[in-house]
Amino acid sequence: MPFSTISALSPLDGRYAAKLAALRPLMSEQGYMHRRVQVEVSWFISLSDAGFAEFKPLTPGARTYLLGLVKNFSEADALAIKEIEKTTNHDVKAVEYWIKSKFEARPELESASEFVHFACTSEDINNTSHALQIKAARDNVLLPALDAVIAKLRDMAHAHAAVPMLSRTHGQTASPTTVGKEVANVVVRLVTARERIASVKLMGKMNGAVGNYNAHMSAWPDFDWEAFSRKVVETPEPLGLGLTFQPYSIQIEPHDYMAEFFDAVARADTILVDWARDVWGYVSLGYFKQRLKAGEIGSSTMPHKVNPIDFENAEGNLGLANALLRHLSEKLPVSRWQRDLTDSTVLRNVGVALGYAVLAYQSLLTGLNKLELNEEALSADLDAAWEVLAEPIQTVMRRYGVQGAYEKLKEVTRGKTVAATDLHGLIRSLEIPDAEKQRLLEMTPATYIGRAAELARRV
Repeated sequence: MPFSTISALSPLDGRYAAKLAALRPLMSEQGYMHRRVQVEVSWFISLSDAGFAEFKPLTPGARTYLLGLVKNFSEADALAIKEIEKTTNHDVKAVEYWIKSKFEARPELESASEFVHFACTSEDINNTSHALQIKAARDNVLLPALDAVIAKLRDMAHAHAAVPMLSRTHGQTASPTTVGKEVANVVVRLVTARERIASVKLMGKMNGAVGNYNAHMSAWPDFDWEAFSRKVVETPEPLGLGLTFQPYSIQIEPHDYMAEFFDAVARADTILVDWARDVWGYVSLGYFKQRLKAGEIGSSTMPHKVNPIDFENAEGNLGLANALLRHLSEKLPVSRWQRDLTDSTVLRNVGVALGYAVLAYQSLLTGLNKLELNEEALSADLDAAWEVLAEPIQTVMRRYGVQGAYEKLKEVTRGKTVAATDLHGLIRSLEIPDAEKQRLLEMTPATYIGRAAELARRV
């Protein structure tokens, strides 16, 4: 059957294909091939500048042409490489042959064609290509999507900084907070997680079959190949790769930085699972209403329903993302002896893991943008929970040395429906300064919010 989004095996390329259009060119097989071409071209140009008598520096025209192969790499180019791979049955060799095919009728490049992939093992090309893919996906798609969620949450924290809300510890009524402060808690956690994602150094190695520059030294034994490789890896794009040099490896780059990156993304995802569940609960309590969308149906049989589907969708996709991210972080740093091939097929799923994360961030943002605060419901919950003022009353009692403060409040409030009159009667009987009595008598669950509003505005 012909391929279409409705026949795609993965929902990322089917139902959700349009939502991941920005990620697909970076993390697809075409994106992988694109980065392999980039690495091969960078290595080739750098070799021409290394000072070897056998490979003179390329002319400006040749350099421009080669960089153009990278800049203008297309789906047609990727398909041409796949056609070559049908013969080679080796994807990196197919890239090498494709590049050489682009040298035809260009004598300067044809004469130097054997310096394409010179002294490289496939993993020199692959590991740096994966790092470039992750770099592009992180900086251009993942972090911007996460930043949009953080920005929305920060706006909510500020907008609702002073709106009181009943807390529920262990699911039971507890000291009031504000809506903004609860959102601010999430913002602070996410900002920290975001910084960890952004700070991971993406690494690359270019040191040959088992990491010792064996082939390199056989050709030019007196040349500083390690310094040369470091320069190619660390020189900014487009002439270099703009990565962090990995000086020690077996045939593959150890992938420890990948594990660090995947763990960092999973940490952000876990925070958002926590938040998605909390928002779901707040919607259930009526603290938030959801804006209606014309024509949208909440239930096939119950017309009244407006389901929190965006938060449910986000939670499910965050779970899928983290299942894959955790496998990636646990598996990739493990390789038998100097190399086995188990990492190769697993690495092709990095885009899937990141795709589920990005999809979840988008769903969260959509859901957050639908929310409207229901202050009436918030106020009603607070008015029905006067027992939460047992905490401030007994704390003031303790300040003034009233014996058995906790026990007295426990007797009045625990397991009971508490009215304002019950607490006011107790307050009036206390042997504390009149000014303190008056302050406690004026307190309500809605005003007992501590510094929550200030903390929310400060985030």
